[in-house]
Amino acid sequence: MEKQKNAVGRRKEAVARVYLNKGTGNITVNDKEYKNYFPVIYLQNQVELPLKTLDMLAAFDIVINVQGGGPKGQAEAIKMAIARVLCEVNPEYRPTLKKEGLMTRDSRMVERKKFGKAKARRSFQFSKR
Repeated sequence: MEKQKNAVGRRKEAVARVYLNKGTGNITVNDKEYKNYFPVIYLQNQVELPLKTLDMLAAFDIVINVQGGGPKGQAEAIKMAIARVLCEVNPEYRPTLKKEGLMTRDSRMVERKKFGKAKARRSFQFSKR
């Protein structure tokens, strides 16, 4: 790999940009160690999942910029972006990552609030009198 590779991943309102270099396994999210940025173990596992699937946890240094959404959306956006950038590095990784469901964009979004309703679908309480 001669130069830095990058990819974008999205989930809900979160957008993650991932930059991949050869290295020792450092993962940095918004200038913080990813274990400090995501203190919940489940979210740390989401970030590591594409690398663990290919047994490459210590092969690359990854710098991530993520914005928008909440912690879960951000972690899943990062997961997708890492999977995409690994496919750029070696297209032979794609079938393995696709089998794990890491190459599919999860398009579920929050439904917008409608006028005359309390939330997206919830109506105000009905009063007969």
